[in-house]
Amino acid sequence: MKILYAPWRIAYIKWFSKKERECFLCDASREEDDARSLIVYRGRSCFVILNKYPYNNGHLMIAPCKHAGKISDLGDDELLELIELLKLSIAALEAEYKPDGFNVGLNLGRAAGAGLEEHIHLHVVPRWFGDTNFMPVLADTKVVPESLEESWRKLRDRFRSLKPSS
Repeated sequence: MKILYAPWRIAYIKWFSKKERECFLCDASREEDDARSLIVYRGRSCFVILNKYPYNNGHLMIAPCKHAGKISDLGDDELLELIELLKLSIAALEAEYKPDGFNVGLNLGRAAGAGLEEHIHLHVVPRWFGDTNFMPVLADTKVVPESLEESWRKLRDRFRSLKPSS
């Protein structure tokens, strides 16, 4: 068996195993400065935010404003808006970045990989042919060629051009 050491992950592991940690999605939804919180679009009951630790440029998360950890905790209007914002997010990412495909999904529960299991959120990750390479495995480096601030500006503007704020 080969072992891949990833000592940089310990800070994240310690953060998510703390008993009393802040909900970054609730904090972001209450923040009035969307650039600071990385929110690119606010809907009626949900919002779209850039992932602060992205797998790729444009990695978005769609979350309800309500602190809810299960799909069953959301009302029909909130669930519908999650899917509407998924459609809008894909349109914005296609227009801005022209990806070859997307990974879209929910991590429901800690065993499923949820880093924040108390606040449901939908990941939207644009993918391109050849975007996975040797850098993360061999060099402890993930190449994300665009700053979060630049991604935020581009996507906020793209969302606005596709759909006026609710």
